[in-house]
Amino acid sequence: MTTKSFIVTGLTCTDCAARVKAAVSKVEGVDDCQLDPTTGILTVSLSRPDLPAEQIANAVSSAGHTLVIDESERRQRDKPLWGFVRFVFSRRETTLTAIAGWLTLLSLALTVIGMWFPLPAWSTIAPLAAAIVVGGIPVARHAWQELWLARGLGINTLMVIAVTGAVFIGEWAEAAIVVVLFALGEALEGYATDRARSALDSLLDLAPPMALKLLPTGETRETPVEQLTIGERVLIRPGDRVSVDGVVRAGESAVDQAPITGESVPVEKKPGDEVFAGTINTTGSLEVEVTRLAADNTLSRMIALVREAQSRQAPVQRFIDRFARIYTPAVAVIAALVAIIPPLFFGQPFWGERGWLMRALQMLVIACPCALVISTPVSLVSAMTNAASRGVLIKGGRYLEALSRARAFAFDKTGTLTQGRPMTTDVISVCTCGACPQDCGLQHAAALEAQSSHPLARALIAEAAARGVVAPPAQDVTVLGGRGLEGTVNGSRVTVASHAHFDEYIPHQDFICQQADALAAQGKTVIMVRHDDEVCALFAVADTPRTNSRHALDQLRAKGIRTIMLTGDNQTVADEIAQQIGMDEVRAGLLPEEKVAAVKELAEKYGIVAMVGDGVNDAPALAQADVGIAMGGAGSAQAMETADVVLMGDDLTQLPFIVELSRKTRNTITANIALALTVKALVFVLATLGLATLWMAIMADVGASLVVILNGMRLRRSQ
Repeated sequence: MTTKSFIVTGLTCTDCAARVKAAVSKVEGVDDCQLDPTTGILTVSLSRPDLPAEQIANAVSSAGHTLVIDESERRQRDKPLWGFVRFVFSRRETTLTAIAGWLTLLSLALTVIGMWFPLPAWSTIAPLAAAIVVGGIPVARHAWQELWLARGLGINTLMVIAVTGAVFIGEWAEAAIVVVLFALGEALEGYATDRARSALDSLLDLAPPMALKLLPTGETRETPVEQLTIGERVLIRPGDRVSVDGVVRAGESAVDQAPITGESVPVEKKPGDEVFAGTINTTGSLEVEVTRLAADNTLSRMIALVREAQSRQAPVQRFIDRFARIYTPAVAVIAALVAIIPPLFFGQPFWGERGWLMRALQMLVIACPCALVISTPVSLVSAMTNAASRGVLIKGGRYLEALSRARAFAFDKTGTLTQGRPMTTDVISVCTCGACPQDCGLQHAAALEAQSSHPLARALIAEAAARGVVAPPAQDVTVLGGRGLEGTVNGSRVTVASHAHFDEYIPHQDFICQQADALAAQGKTVIMVRHDDEVCALFAVADTPRTNSRHALDQLRAKGIRTIMLTGDNQTVADEIAQQIGMDEVRAGLLPEEKVAAVKELAEKYGIVAMVGDGVNDAPALAQADVGIAMGGAGSAQAMETADVVLMGDDLTQLPFIVELSRKTRNTITANIALALTVKALVFVLATLGLATLWMAIMADVGASLVVILNGMRLRRSQ
């Protein structure tokens, strides 16, 4: 059995999806099909792998929608103005609506002419009848599909009943206007929801379809990225978008990674560094070795994960869908009772413009749940697309909703709040001989540490390089039992070791010891250097906070969120880092299982808790939290797959952004639901009082649907 996926355009609610699914299921060779009304993704299981896509497209078309076979053509079609023109005039239903609209206008024109020149009654009724037939053909066909194929009471069925009833009581103009407005509203809603769904596709355009493949001769050849294989090399010129995920093998440049990681400043790249498809090379040429196929690159995985996330309903969305399934038949039953009870038991008029039958028909139109159903998914899709464009993957509406109610954020320390690697923070010269050059201690230390791979050694070597200190070669280097190194540099015997080693084996002055103790009290690792018999320098090395940690935490606190550090490091180091970045609470010396218990305790105290970590070391705590947020997902496939929210770059300032976005999304959904229910309740009351018209009811329904869609789409650009 073969499974294929397609995009269906124009879906506005579950009724549309049910019709399409029922029509596609009837195609010979289709064993099963699923259609997600939120994303528009149709998944078809085929017993005939060679079944032409055109047969599925024809079935979708019979249900009033369009199957997208060529994604690139759809993205071109979705450009705002051209996309709207193509969308409107490529739909047979819209063409019939246009004809029905002209016929209705003709009838109105004849009515005006008849005020001065007498005309037979049929001259104004005939165009209206023709408009009802022409515009109502697709509505009637879709109503039949709802009843007999999808086994449901959908909006098209309600429209057919309402229009038939209006004709039955002689309200020809009302019936024709309803047909035209309904079809036009469906087209506009379909186009607007497609625009919301297709916003994510703009990310696909970031990666160029062609790459400059490097040939063995040194020449380049333009090649489709889909044809590149792992291990081949491509040339990325200054100003080009990076075409592949790969590793730099030659050249140096700064690469703008904002489309993937959200970083605002270009990142320097050199041989051995990773680059991602869709990023922008700025200054120099790069020779890049392909490490992932086009279908598996970071950008493609981002889009696939967001599309999957968009299909996961938030709790409020599931509630609205359940409510709508009850609401529509309930209003239909109420409408039937309104039509029957007042005339039958209270002598009220049944016929006429203000008769109870017309009021019931108006209520049937109000029974359409489109505005209510679409109010939530379009907001969630827009918000998650916005986040993805900023380098943040949110794995579903439930996590976006949970973030809006989070009152505490727990953080891992190492690699999350800090750089994750030791850096030299203090260089103190204590040499008193007067004959040593400046930075002699750093020079001696770098000479020995060049033969070590220890992280502390890397920190000292990096500091020497930053200061332009050139280290001479060292000889006879030996390891001092895990405490340091000893060797010969320029004929002098040099020792680079911990303060404890010096206390035990190498005499030194009290003021040096006091300085070392003061640095250690700040949570720093102290390294001391001796050449010959002279202690010449001491260094402090520590894992320093990220430059944006304090700013991010300040913004979270401003939003009423409590920040807590959960770390396995010792209390002294944790307290020092917490003081530097302004952490509210510190819990140090925790084992992985103790971090899980801490998250449980925080949940009992604060309710919804988010946990921020590296996605690997803190997996149990991330899983325990209501929302697990992983850092640096662009370089970690595991983080992308396992966390609830992924920060593609190591940028903590995205945390206040997603909290604010989640709260705006919650407020937008609440406003949309309130608007949809208020409009329906208002028109329902007016219909009951006999103050509404059929076209007013359809205008209210279409208007409310468009307003909630456009309001939800604003989240695509929320900052």
